[in-house]
Amino acid sequence: MRMLRSLILLSAVSAATLSAQQSAPGYPTPTGTPTEQGLAGYAKILCSAVFVSGRDPAEAARNSAYFFMPRDEQDKVTWSIDREQRTAHASFGGITRAAKYYGDQGCIIQSPGKPGIHFKPVAVKTALADAASQPWPMGDRPDGSPLPPEVDKAKLEAALDAAFADPKALTVAFLVVYKGRIVAERYMPGTTKDTQLESWSMGKSITSTLFSLLVKDGVYTLEQPAPVPLWQSAGDPRSKIRNIDLLRMSAGLRFVGNQEPGAAAGGVLDHYYIYTGAVDAFEYSITRPVEYPPNTDGRYRNCDPLTIGYLIKREIVRRGEEYLTWPQRALFDRIGIRRQVLETDPYGNFLMTGYDYGTARNWARIGMLYLQDGVWQGRRILPEGWAKFVSTPAPAWKRPVYGGFFWINGDGGWNLPRDTYLAAGAGGQNTWIVPSHQLVIVRMGHMRGQGPARQATNAALRLIMEAIRIPGTAGKSD
Repeated sequence: MRMLRSLILLSAVSAATLSAQQSAPGYPTPTGTPTEQGLAGYAKILCSAVFVSGRDPAEAARNSAYFFMPRDEQDKVTWSIDREQRTAHASFGGITRAAKYYGDQGCIIQSPGKPGIHFKPVAVKTALADAASQPWPMGDRPDGSPLPPEVDKAKLEAALDAAFADPKALTVAFLVVYKGRIVAERYMPGTTKDTQLESWSMGKSITSTLFSLLVKDGVYTLEQPAPVPLWQSAGDPRSKIRNIDLLRMSAGLRFVGNQEPGAAAGGVLDHYYIYTGAVDAFEYSITRPVEYPPNTDGRYRNCDPLTIGYLIKREIVRRGEEYLTWPQRALFDRIGIRRQVLETDPYGNFLMTGYDYGTARNWARIGMLYLQDGVWQGRRILPEGWAKFVSTPAPAWKRPVYGGFFWINGDGGWNLPRDTYLAAGAGGQNTWIVPSHQLVIVRMGHMRGQGPARQATNAALRLIMEAIRIPGTAGKSD
């Protein structure tokens, strides 16, 4: 009974916090109804599924686009696709919202009050040769030599079967890299190694990676107070927030997330509003007030990675470089990724908290970069020690499950060793890095399969551990 009363109290406090945010002066708060915002998200997800991923619109509407809608309205939305204008519309209860495709910046929600976008789209081109002309991992040419003797091919095939066994899991891609080589790979019919797939919050791990490049350059350090100009006035408690607090999602900014008590108390959550509000997401994030002291409470809140994103953009613009192409030049071209669609808000800010699209092989390359301690084919790309930092439990989190915009298998929730860390996103998007077994495993799927996917994926992971027979480990996951 005492625990029940505590949960009720926590929900009431969080609901009161949400209400207070919506009425407090001095900083922007979510506007519109859950239906209005949900339709905006519906149109955007559908637009990206069709024009970025090349999916069938009816399939995408059913399996992905519904995500932001109130539960009892999810299957009642009507939608349309205009292929000539490259737009998607979603309607319910007399309300219609739209999103439009803008090339390499993907799909962007159209604001009813300020339609269009407020930046100039830019083409993002790779400097790499055709992938077929180079061997993996800088290209896609396969390795035809026999598998290492410690790899059980039959069990790898069984792992692929397990990953795709439950049709309700909607597994789209599953890939295993061992010692830098692809040893297992399979896709849902209609999907290929080149399909740009919804990656959701795995993009937060890209934000961490891009920020690390600026740390390596000496622009930022982990321990320095986050140099957000708005926070530097005398007496502003945000001036005590360090970059490391933001990277660990422990900054303490008041921002209602989706994984805390009261998240479903009604209204529009901050966590989702940055996706659906067609607002300047960086400005929205850096204007949050303080809720608790930094590095005292770890919570999954999109304001922290967006603030790091703001610092990245601020530096690239200061240098006079093109922000929208910088990730391709600074990171992706260096590790064999020719295309990764990083979508933006209407103001040209990357929404890598969730609006990002990449292939399973792209994610395998990112995982390999971390598995190799930030070194790629003999060249150090990430600062020394960054892989250790992102895979070390953040001290303010109550459970050992979060690092530096990467999750950690500290509670053994996945059938993998405890040294495993991962990029993770909604809908069962995961890139696991398993240093003790020199493994990178990628699983991607569609949102509606998220529930059933967990069991199917864990069954596949168990079989992978049995398939890689490293002496002294016996395939153990602990």
